[in-house]
Amino acid sequence: MQEAAEYQSVFVGAAREKLDDIMSRYPTKRAALLPALWIVQEERDWIPEGAMIEIAELLDITAAQVKGVATFYTMYHKHPVGENFIQVCTTSPCNVCGAENVVKALLKETGCGELGATSPDGKFTITEVECLGACGFATPIMVNDDFLDSVTMETVPEVVARYRDGKATG
Repeated sequence: MQEAAEYQSVFVGAAREKLDDIMSRYPTKRAALLPALWIVQEERDWIPEGAMIEIAELLDITAAQVKGVATFYTMYHKHPVGENFIQVCTTSPCNVCGAENVVKALLKETGCGELGATSPDGKFTITEVECLGACGFATPIMVNDDFLDSVTMETVPEVVARYRDGKATG
């Protein structure tokens, strides 16, 4: 993991202006914590320890408070992830409709091997999520910001190929 001493600030230039604008909309600096974490993730694709320390300093809160929030929410990446971050809904309704088979097919097709691991080519990381709010369209997945519904183990190779080639737009 990147050490704080090696860390280079995210909040310079446009990113700092964005954070300042966001902070101006809230009654306290600490209220901008979630957006600040998003800014880091947009800039770096994940949230290193050094960024948590930087956010704490900018918002006048402790690094432990920042880390507590960052680790509570699953949408924040606490380690580097693949170019395509895939979230698969595996709650009961989706499992009944084949979510486990979708996960297995994704792990095999991407080469990730296991949940949370990144594929050898750096293109994919796959995780399970509790619910994507589309029980009527099982199995739903999110690839980056793209929502895909009714994914089956049979359609997984096509989905993976689109994202591997960089031609996907949802």
